Amino acid sequence: MTQQASIARTDADYRRIGIRPDLVAEWEDGARTDGRRGTYEWWYFDAHLDDGASLVVIFMTKDLSTPGKPLSPVIRLNLDLPDGRRFNIIQDFPAASFSARTDRADVRIDGNVFSGDLAHYEIRADVGGVRVDVTLDAEIRPWRPHTGYLLFGDERDLEFSWLPAVPQGTVRGSYEVAGVRTEVSGVGYHDHNWGNVGMMAIIHDWYWARGQAGPYSVIASYITAHEKYGYEPIPIFMLARDGHVVADDASRVRFEALDAYIDGKTGKPVARTTRYLHDDGDDCYVVTFTKHRDLVANTFVEQMKGWRKVAARLIGVDGAYLRFTGDLTIERRKDGETVETFTEEAIWELMYFGRARTESLTRSGAAS
Repeated sequence: MTQQASIARTDADYRRIGIRPDLVAEWEDGARTDGRRGTYEWWYFDAHLDDGASLVVIFMTKDLSTPGKPLSPVIRLNLDLPDGRRFNIIQDFPAASFSARTDRADVRIDGNVFSGDLAHYEIRADVGGVRVDVTLDAEIRPWRPHTGYLLFGDERDLEFSWLPAVPQGTVRGSYEVAGVRTEVSGVGYHDHNWGNVGMMAIIHDWYWARGQAGPYSVIASYITAHEKYGYEPIPIFMLARDGHVVADDASRVRFEALDAYIDGKTGKPVARTTRYLHDDGDDCYVVTFTKHRDLVANTFVEQMKGWRKVAARLIGVDGAYLRFTGDLTIERRKDGETVETFTEEAIWELMYFGRARTESLTRSGAAS
């Protein structure tokens, strides 16, 4: 019996989508939707900078909480500075200011640019008094979990898709705050998401993380489908060493959400520690994210304005978005003994579309 929530991975799936299992083509990072009602799309970039700052820039066709709208471009920018200042900016733009090519990533919103060819990207944004001008050069080839299409429903026609176009890359450029420009370098990441159904209708919540420690780079996520799909877990995992993938079979992953508490602002259960264990019978990799502090903790409703906020409250929108920073520890175990351990700072997130589940406080499980 076909699962109601799963990742498309058959030969027929690859043929239907028009992609190859062994190659990510440049067009795959181009626009995959046209902004019409019921669709959404975004291009995401984050970086750990050598001066201690962290940066996130997202170009979106619309806010995630309102996929039923027509094209309504948004840029989100989060800049966390080493002196303690934080900038969390969400800026709306008119539809006429948006353009996106379909043959490659080249997104323009009112003079702001997110453009690249899988190897080299340029990201320029000037919003809310913060100006960013950076480049991202890939160190690890593009990757996706099978086709990258998560399919929902008996007809498998409800889609949420994900392409980590740059799992890890070198960042160079600058940010400017209050007229003071700072030249920076660091390590960055870029992915691309799109879909044809509102995520609140298909997904209950997800943990998503990426980071680098020693010679390793990791992308990891644990997605829990909506209640109507039986809260089906969909794990995603990619671990690379020295730029080469060494583990990406999510069926061998066990996920643990530990030391949980209820976040006072959003009312959502949050794990202070999340852990992904990948065991192929030879090497066992243990990837642990340990939270130190929040970068963002917002409900969907508080980010809305005017009539949208009123309408969201009336229909009971209860989503929340939290982003954290803390330690990423990557261990390699052989025959039960730890043979390598590396720890570095990382960024990860918890996206909550549904109401809190009590069992989320003690979540643990293997891939199905």
